[in-house]
Amino acid sequence: MTSISAQEIKINILGGLTVALAMVPEAIAFALVAHVSPLTGLYAAFIVALITSAFGGRPGMVSGATGALAVVMVALVVTHGVEYLFATVVLMGVLQVLFAVAKLGKLIRMVPYPVMLGFVNGLAIVIFLAQFSHFKVTDANGVTVWMSGQALYVMLGLIALTMVIIYLFPKITKAVPATLVGILAVSLLVAFTGIETKTVGDLGSIAGGLPTFHIPNVDLSFETLRIIFPYAIILAAIGLIESLLTLNLIDEMTDTRGKPNKECMAQGAANIVTGFFGGMGGCAMIGQSMINVNNGALKRLSGISMSLFLLSFILFGSSLIEAIPLAALIGVMFFVSEKTFEWGSLAALKKIPRSDAIIVVAVTVVTVFTDLAIAVILGIVIAALVFAWQHAKQINVKTYTDDKGWKVYELEGSLFFASIAQFQNLFSPKEDPEHVVIEFKRSKVMDHSAVEAIDTLATRYQAEGKRLHLRHLSSDCLELLEKAKDMVEVNTYEDPHYHIADSKLG
Repeated sequence: MTSISAQEIKINILGGLTVALAMVPEAIAFALVAHVSPLTGLYAAFIVALITSAFGGRPGMVSGATGALAVVMVALVVTHGVEYLFATVVLMGVLQVLFAVAKLGKLIRMVPYPVMLGFVNGLAIVIFLAQFSHFKVTDANGVTVWMSGQALYVMLGLIALTMVIIYLFPKITKAVPATLVGILAVSLLVAFTGIETKTVGDLGSIAGGLPTFHIPNVDLSFETLRIIFPYAIILAAIGLIESLLTLNLIDEMTDTRGKPNKECMAQGAANIVTGFFGGMGGCAMIGQSMINVNNGALKRLSGISMSLFLLSFILFGSSLIEAIPLAALIGVMFFVSEKTFEWGSLAALKKIPRSDAIIVVAVTVVTVFTDLAIAVILGIVIAALVFAWQHAKQINVKTYTDDKGWKVYELEGSLFFASIAQFQNLFSPKEDPEHVVIEFKRSKVMDHSAVEAIDTLATRYQAEGKRLHLRHLSSDCLELLEKAKDMVEVNTYEDPHYHIADSKLG
């Protein structure tokens, strides 16, 4: 086991305390979004954080109830009730465990950097915009309106004071996390001066007991599965995508290497447990994780201590936590948002390829306005299409006549579904001599579509009464060729690493 110094223990425990304080209003807010009680969000934050911190693949990463999951849950809760949500969270966890068992976590390494950049920028904006919900109040008529007048000025002033402390305190000392100092300083100021401002308690009470085991009260039937399965699929996908991309981000920031499959397994187990203990499920939280990273709290102790602090708030310290000004926590999240956003990417948009710039902007915008999973999938699809288009244009041919008078086409590049049209246009069966050779030694036949294109080309030459010779094709291609099989010369290209990508070959 890796040893941990006294200094690291202090940093990670204080980091855990800071994150726990910042977690409370977030968990309550996301619970309210999902139309469940505040304790449902807090229990999820405690259980998910504890299990993923202790057994996950990325020490220092913080998990809990998130807004990305809450917006999906709300339709299920409104339509079928909270018990169906608990059953869905359990199934969500099972699906995530199966994903880990299949060792698919490492697929996240295939996410292109522009998609990562769009993901980070999009979530930074989401974190920033989410804080403005705290600027709303209920008037005398029970109508929700934007805060104004003295209340607004006080809130803005306290936010500014928190951020000033966070930015300036490290110049004095880094022995204590500046974010924690900012929260405590503003809380004490409000407490001793009697300043009236919104507090955590205005969102709802966090007082409660230990979470208790509870089997979701739903019928064990196909009809129940039909209802919850679509939600479980979406929630599992969003949770894994957000967690694995956050893991990747922390890897880059800390020059370390997390374990994606281990994180998937821990997250799945955490959600199964959460569903049986009255929690709304969760995944990695980029904002709280960035607080940890910026504080240097990169050990498992930080997440474990955070979850235990959170539980102690629920059991013993609810009155103190409910007195914390929301302005202090909003200031912390504004700071996190500013630190998370990749400001250098704005200037880079003019320098990087246009396709990459489009991906960054598209993923950012879709993350903000719709759904994280859709944004990432869209970015990957765009990147894949751009890659295919660029490589489709890179198939070239050199032609010459050999000493037999045969015309030789020497291919160079990859032959696959996107390059087939250009491949077909390289040849002129009507004008070519009786014998034509296609040399594949410098070309790769990548998929079944390419093999079909070769067969089609053979048919064109046969229709003209001409003989096509195919040289240096891999043995895989020989198995798939039909019409052109008798046109292959015996000197096939013997390369053990060259295999066509086709499902028929197992």
